[in-house]
Amino acid sequence: MSKSLLLLVCLSAFFATSAFATVNVTSPSNGGTYSGPVQFTATASTSTCSKGVGSMGIYTAPYQLAYVTDGSSLNTTLTLDPGTYDTVVEEWDNCGGATTAAVTIKVESGTTGVYVTSPANDSTVGSPVTFKATATTTCSKGVSSMGIYTAPSQLAYVVQGATLDHNLALSPGTYDTVVEEWDGCGGAATTPVKITVSSSGGGTFTALQHSGGWADYGQRGPSFIDCSPSPCDDITFSWTQNIKSPSLSGEAMQTYLSGSEGYGDALFNNHLIGVDSSQGLPDTDHTLIPTLHNFTYDVYFYMDDVGASQAVEFDINQFFNNQGWIWGHQCTLAGANEWDIWDNVNAQWVGTGIACNPVANSWNHLTIQVERTSSNQLLYQTITLNGKTSTVNAYYNPGSAVGWYGVTINYQQDGNYEQSPYSVYLDDLTFTYN
Repeated sequence: MSKSLLLLVCLSAFFATSAFATVNVTSPSNGGTYSGPVQFTATASTSTCSKGVGSMGIYTAPYQLAYVTDGSSLNTTLTLDPGTYDTVVEEWDNCGGATTAAVTIKVESGTTGVYVTSPANDSTVGSPVTFKATATTTCSKGVSSMGIYTAPSQLAYVVQGATLDHNLALSPGTYDTVVEEWDGCGGAATTPVKITVSSSGGGTFTALQHSGGWADYGQRGPSFIDCSPSPCDDITFSWTQNIKSPSLSGEAMQTYLSGSEGYGDALFNNHLIGVDSSQGLPDTDHTLIPTLHNFTYDVYFYMDDVGASQAVEFDINQFFNNQGWIWGHQCTLAGANEWDIWDNVNAQWVGTGIACNPVANSWNHLTIQVERTSSNQLLYQTITLNGKTSTVNAYYNPGSAVGWYGVTINYQQDGNYEQSPYSVYLDDLTFTYN
């Protein structure tokens, strides 16, 4: 269920006074001043809940949940605009309790540095490796360019400007990479990032809401045949990238739905691997996709009017050998507030009994995990919404997909009986495969 920040603060005050649960923030320091991305590191413990700490999160402002992670430790970097932030680091235990720690910080601009948000230092990743970084400088002429070194004197990639976002194909092995910025005054700054590239054939795509490759379609029952461009079949839909507010990264994607007849849907699709790959992985020799079994769809979404939506849907799709594995996840909102999953063979939604209650006008963090089993069944594993993980553990057989080859993701929003207009914002959209 959704959590009220005011209620959680009151609960945390009780727990803190009783010394039954703690949140220990080691970074950033309270009252500290920072430039560039801010590192948040914290741990939590509880003596009142025998089931332990379930998850931790960071609020950058009241009701603005910027990050959530499972477990009793938190280590992440947030990119924040210049200003003063009364942040709150919170833990939620598995008994319904919560505790907070308040940390006030000031973020400034105007210093020189390279801030790498992906990949993490000392991490193991698949190829291609997503490098994402920003740079700042005191040089009045600004940052001219940025680059990636995979070894000393091995400059693998260069881009103009102060932002770098690139998928770099690397062979398995350990790399002492360096991300560097060069300014217009002859200066430079570097940040080293040590990574190990695995040979498993897996990898991660980050910031997909900012990526190319998106397509949009209208759909209406009972046939649900794609129509495009908008408006079509009495459905109006659109998507816009690089939205600054509301946004966690400064580059959110807004999706919009309206129209003149009820129950019209808007589908937004991106081909990640295989045919029409937007990520540079066409897999033309068909050696990668058949080896992939595990997928994770991780996204933050912000709804300006939950009551206007019939449902929002998040799908993972895999196609090869004339078969199609469609892991459909639908948060049904109108009159249900329940997660439904897709039965490929019978082409119908099946209720899970798992509650879906996204918070309006706030960032909701969703993670879905699925598997194509060794016997080629679809396994729906878990759904995690705002720190609460629910186990689905449901198996289905695949459907048919003659001649199509690839891995894709969908996001869809459905209109209610009035086709009330509403927007949804997607940010920090990450997809992991192996």
